Amino acid sequence: MADGKVHIFDTTLRDGEQVPGCKLNTKEKLGLALQLQELGVDIIEAGFPISSPGDFESVNEISKVIKNATVCGLTRAVQKDIEVAAEALKPAVRPRIHTGIGSSDNHIKYKFNSTREEILERAVAAVKLARNYVDDVEFYAEDAGRADLEFLAKLTEAVIKAGATVVNIPDTTGFCLPHQYAEKMTYLVNHVPNIDKAILSCHCHNDLGLATANSIAGAIAGARQIECTINGIGERAGNTSLEEVVMTIRKHPELNLYTKIDPKKLLPMSRLVSDTMRMLVQPNKAVVGDNAFSHSSGIHQDGFLKEATTYEIIAPEEVGADTSKIVLTARSGRSALAYRFKNLGYSFDRNQVDDLYERFLKLADSKKEVDDSDLKIMAATIAVEAI
Repeated sequence: MADGKVHIFDTTLRDGEQVPGCKLNTKEKLGLALQLQELGVDIIEAGFPISSPGDFESVNEISKVIKNATVCGLTRAVQKDIEVAAEALKPAVRPRIHTGIGSSDNHIKYKFNSTREEILERAVAAVKLARNYVDDVEFYAEDAGRADLEFLAKLTEAVIKAGATVVNIPDTTGFCLPHQYAEKMTYLVNHVPNIDKAILSCHCHNDLGLATANSIAGAIAGARQIECTINGIGERAGNTSLEEVVMTIRKHPELNLYTKIDPKKLLPMSRLVSDTMRMLVQPNKAVVGDNAFSHSSGIHQDGFLKEATTYEIIAPEEVGADTSKIVLTARSGRSALAYRFKNLGYSFDRNQVDDLYERFLKLADSKKEVDDSDLKIMAATIAVEAI
C-alpha cells in the first residue's frame, strides 16, 4: 500500500465495445491497442475470447504485438472459458486471465440460483485453473458494490489464497456513493489477512454519474488499480473515464498517487476512439470534450484573459489540445471582443471597441455564436465610417 502507483487497466476494447453500435473488427482493435500502449496503460483488456471467433482472434493478435503492457482476456468462472482465454493469450509477453463470478446476494440468488458456499467454491476453482495457465490472474467479484461485506472479505481471502494476484471490486450497477465504495476497500484492507498478496482494483460503472468519484475514493482507500475506458464508454451509462481519473490524480498531488499515462496523448486518443468506434464525445465531457477549454460567459472570459488559471485548472496543452477558446455569444463582454479582434490583426481604441460592442450585441442576439467572418465585416464597417 505504500507505493502510490495506480495501475491503469483499460477495458475500452472489451467493456467499452459492449456499447450498441460500437463493435470493432480485429484490425480496429489492433490499432487502438497499439495506441493504448503508447498512451502508457498498464493493462489492456483485449476482449472476451470465448464470446466469438472474432473476439478470440482479436485477443490472440493483440497478444502478438503488445510488448510493454499486460494483455488481459475476460472469462466467466467456467472451465471452457478459461481454457479458451489461455489459448488466445499464448503469444502474450505478459498474459492475464480475468475471471470471476457474482458476489452479491442479488446475483447469487437471481442470476446463478446458487448459494454463497457454492459461489465460493466456483471462484476458488476458477482461479486455481487459471493459475495453471498464467501467473497473473485477476478475480472479479461481480456486483461487489451491493455485496455483503463479510462475505466479500471471505471471498477475497479465498481467491487470493487460490492464487489471484488482483482482486477486482466492481460497482457493477453504479450504485455506490464514493464514501460507501471507499468503506468497502477500507474494510477489505483491514479484514482480509492476506490482502498484501494482491492488488485491489476499482471497476465502477457510471449509472449515477459517480464512476470517477468512486474510483478515486477507492484508490485513496487502498486500491492500486483502476479499470476504465477512453471517453468513459461502456455498458448503459458507461464506465469510469480514463482521462478523468488520470487528470484528477495529476491535479491532486496531495493524494500521493500517480500513473504512468502520458497526458499529452489523452485528447488524440479520445478522438481516435471516437472516430474508430463511431461514437461522438459529448461537448461538455470533462477533459476531452469540445467545450472543455471554451469560455463564453463575459465574467469568465474577462478573468481568463487576465489569468488563465482563474477558470482553467488544466492547461489545454497538458492533454494535447491546441489552445483555449474564447467563444463570442450574447453573454460575452468587451474584453473578449477586443481579444478576438486583436487575434485577427485589428487594433481599435476604447471608443471604437465600445461602438463595435453595441453592434456585436445586436448581432449576438440574433445568432448563437459570432464567428470570425462576422467580426471582419464589423471591422470593415468601422474602417469605412472612419474614411
